[in-house]
Amino acid sequence: MTTDTVGGVWSYALELCRALCSRGVCVDLATMGAPLSGAQGQEARALPGLTVHESTWRLEWMDAPWDDVRAAGEWLLSLEARLSPDVVHLNGYCHGAGPFRAPVLVVAHSCVLSWWEAVKGEAAPACYQRYREEVAKGLHAASAVVAPTRAMLDAVRRHYCAVPPSRASLRPGGHEDAPRGVSAFPSARVIPNARRAEDFVPAAKERFVLAAGRLWDEAKNLATLDAAAAGLPFDVHVAGAALHPGSGAVVATRNTRPLGHLPPPVLARWMSRASIYALPARYEPFGLSALEAALAGCALVLGDIPSLREVWGDAACFVPPDEPRALARALHFLMSHPNEREALAARGRQRALTFTPGRMVEAYLGLYASLSRLERRVS
Repeated sequence: MTTDTVGGVWSYALELCRALCSRGVCVDLATMGAPLSGAQGQEARALPGLTVHESTWRLEWMDAPWDDVRAAGEWLLSLEARLSPDVVHLNGYCHGAGPFRAPVLVVAHSCVLSWWEAVKGEAAPACYQRYREEVAKGLHAASAVVAPTRAMLDAVRRHYCAVPPSRASLRPGGHEDAPRGVSAFPSARVIPNARRAEDFVPAAKERFVLAAGRLWDEAKNLATLDAAAAGLPFDVHVAGAALHPGSGAVVATRNTRPLGHLPPPVLARWMSRASIYALPARYEPFGLSALEAALAGCALVLGDIPSLREVWGDAACFVPPDEPRALARALHFLMSHPNEREALAARGRQRALTFTPGRMVEAYLGLYASLSRLERRVS
């Protein structure tokens, strides 16, 4: 299994690895993007049955990544040759086109083209054409494709099914496929993400709103929350890095109280005390932080986007992502009406408790079993 170390995919991968290892599955986890932090290394070492193979290759969505993507692909192929896994589980796209002998699963967590469309309101510029082509190759060559929501799977189909790979792709057994249409991703399915409820236990609620995310991330849209917080008679705290990794600029807030980057256990304690969790996202293919906050008993106020509607239904309050006044009204109403707030939090937690690691791992184990029955690829 691959994972990056710089975003939410790490939390997803460790949760899945924990559940797999508890079922007696041995997992080799190949990390990319940045060195493991001390907390990440400690978390990984605590799982019996998990072996970590660390690298720092740049990820496919980063600037000028292609030399690193190629080198990372060679590294992954060498790991497969040495380890002989039953399935190669990729939490990225481009390496799906590599000549692995084992069946390949590609999981679509997010992508640049759908991010750009949602955040910028327009198609991604021509400079992402190579990214589009390389991602399409990986998807079309995969033995199976998974996404955490139907909205994300539909986005991947919309952006990449119409892009024919530059060369024919190999399916397990060595059969060449012509470019395929929207319905032709093999075994495409939705498997929702999950978190352990015991890591996010509600406590006595206090009179503040919490949000979490990188302050500079336009997708998380925390600038709208900062604007909405002006004049609210309660505190709005935001956990997350303020330093932009590219420009080095520090994002300042005017009306929210920045907490900086918090280790996961510390953030979980903040969630346990917060009355409301606000995530006015423009783009969020699943939303692990909202799941964590709901487990911790927070009422959810979320951006009104298809993926979050799909996950939460009537268990959250939805607001247009770019309307600070609507967000402020929703926050003020819920904070001023504790019965309604507590009822919304209860619905959110009930819904969150259905997204269990057990449910997630059963779906993946079933998929792995079906893939392992396929013929091994021809290199």
